[in-house]
Amino acid sequence: MQPTRLAELTSLASRTVEEVRRALPEPVRRAAAECPTVLLTLEAWETEQDESDGDGLLGLFLGLSRTEGQPSGPDDAPRILLFLDSLWEWAEEDRERFASEVETTFLHELGHYLGLDEDEVADRGLA
Repeated sequence: MQPTRLAELTSLASRTVEEVRRALPEPVRRAAAECPTVLLTLEAWETEQDESDGDGLLGLFLGLSRTEGQPSGPDDAPRILLFLDSLWEWAEEDRERFASEVETTFLHELGHYLGLDEDEVADRGLA
């Protein structure tokens, strides 16, 4: 991905996530503040992890959920990853669709942080 496109998508995704966070009900907003969101490309993450099986992966929650207790080390620290290149491709390079998918993916992964499994997240329309 070209650096200028990555910068543009990072800015748009960052604004979208912040708008979504501000719109959350207060208790959920406080919980969301505990879980940082990392914006990166799937390509960069796969290179860092020495993996290449993330085709189509839009986002990922890593670490312990709120229901699993306090992290005991850096690997347990909760964080949401949003993969900008995959989201852009999924949105067929449309800015509005990209922002909408960033919102949906962020909320999906936030659901996992809050302790919801895939079915519970899907039941809320975030699959």
